[in-house]
Amino acid sequence: MADMKQEVKNIDEQQSFAVSNQSDPKNLQELTQYIQTLLQQTQDKFQAMSEQIITRIDEMGTRIDDLEKNISDLMTQAGVEGPDK
Repeated sequence: MADMKQEVKNIDEQQSFAVSNQSDPKNLQELTQYIQTLLQQTQDKFQAMSEQIITRIDEMGTRIDDLEKNISDLMTQAGVEGPDK
């Protein structure tokens, strides 16, 4: 969880730096480019966060499967029958 917060913070800092390095738009074309850049950065940030969330969900699913198997093995060793699936 702390890793994800740190990565989000890093992305925020990168985005802030990129936006602050651009001069204020002086005409419609510069404003359009500025907004497109900002939207692209936001989309990239959202995509990175989505991928992190999906990865974490997959990891949790694997851990749950392992935990279920370990519990089943322990129940078998203890001579207790588990619920039928």
